[in-house]
Amino acid sequence: MTVLTDPEGDEKVALLELADFDGADVLEIGCGDGRLTWRYADRAARVTAIDAFEDAIARAESGLPEGLRGTVRFRRVAFEDFSATTESNVFDVTILSWSLC
Repeated sequence: MTVLTDPEGDEKVALLELADFDGADVLEIGCGDGRLTWRYADRAARVTAIDAFEDAIARAESGLPEGLRGTVRFRRVAFEDFSATTESNVFDVTILSWSLC
């Protein structure tokens, strides 16, 4: 049996209603395998998607659509470590993926 994730597209609708991704520099915290990243990244100027789990980042990188390779950058790093080394005013939009649940 094939499992479809969000076949109605509700997650994308919710994301696009909550934030303006057009031309934005986006930080996605807890990106996991990139499942939500693909839903908005084509609108963003740049996406930095972070997750602390190496296997999740590996899946995200392997599933990255060719057309987003210049836009999306995945990093395996915990938010605490990332925030300690990143300027706070670098991003226009910050999302916590699981905040949609």
